[in-house]
Amino acid sequence: MNTPLNPSSILQTAFGFWGSKVLLTAVEIGVFTKLGGRRLTGTELTKELQLHPRANPDFFDALVAMKFLDRDGDGPEGKYVNTPEGAMFLDEASPRYIGGVLVMLNARLFKFWNDLPEALRTGRPQNEVKHGQKGMFEELYSDLPRLEQFMGAMTGISRINFETFAEKFDFSTFQTLCDVGGATGLLSIEIAKRHPHLKCISFDLPVVEPIAKRHIAAARLESRVSTAAGDFFKDPLPKADLITMGMILHDWNHEKKLHLIRSAFDALPPGGALVAIEALIDDARRENVQGLLMSLNMLIEFGDAFDYSGADFRRWCSDVGFTRFEVIHLAGPSSAAVAYK
Repeated sequence: MNTPLNPSSILQTAFGFWGSKVLLTAVEIGVFTKLGGRRLTGTELTKELQLHPRANPDFFDALVAMKFLDRDGDGPEGKYVNTPEGAMFLDEASPRYIGGVLVMLNARLFKFWNDLPEALRTGRPQNEVKHGQKGMFEELYSDLPRLEQFMGAMTGISRINFETFAEKFDFSTFQTLCDVGGATGLLSIEIAKRHPHLKCISFDLPVVEPIAKRHIAAARLESRVSTAAGDFFKDPLPKADLITMGMILHDWNHEKKLHLIRSAFDALPPGGALVAIEALIDDARRENVQGLLMSLNMLIEFGDAFDYSGADFRRWCSDVGFTRFEVIHLAGPSSAAVAYK
């Protein structure tokens, strides 16, 4: 007998923005940070967060039902507590905090995605540029505190992929690494920690270099991780056996993607490799929802930028002269696409 058709998955996705906004708001107002390691009643938590009494208990119980908070006991005397995941990833006091990117989603992208229909019709960005303001990167690089905040947010969501890459990839035949668009130096730091034979360079714009130097010094890796400053569209890349680009290629259109791949090829010796770490879309474009949604986000942010599959990466790299390829799954929707010279 055929199973009756059911609209529940349609409705779950259609109403998905409700749950998203609850979580993003909870991070923005500091629910998880305020709780920390404590257990508070709804009344106590409402008071500490300076919310209206109407927020209690619906807002907190919604977070419990969504598995972002736990609660000991029921009713007014029940006490809310962070889940292990909430404590690790959503409490600002945690070294593995990822809430920075959620704050950015709430402050910027939530409203920009409302204009997805216009983006699909016009192919134009729907972010600050649409409203006569500076572009995302132009704005960030002109405001150092905001730049550091953005890089902190990116560090939070990049860390698990960079750690996994540092564990999974075979670095034994390489002596030097250059991370292009290295930001805080996180990828170089994580790899240098695990592979003492490697010398690493974190390459980014001059305004970013002091930020990377501070993070490298905090990790006590100055002897093996250095910085280099330049513009990867204007300057040659530093020479290295291995060149990495973590969430860099997807920010650009086809022409600029090819420029970066060619620059990497020119900077590598025979036997060297280029690694792109992204939410790679599956080759059949049927499964990696996050990768496909990320590509739509590139439309929202930049218009002509887009995410890509491992097959796309292989084709572009083949055209430039790379000869061997592999894809290494990392965490969640993300993978490392590798091209060998």
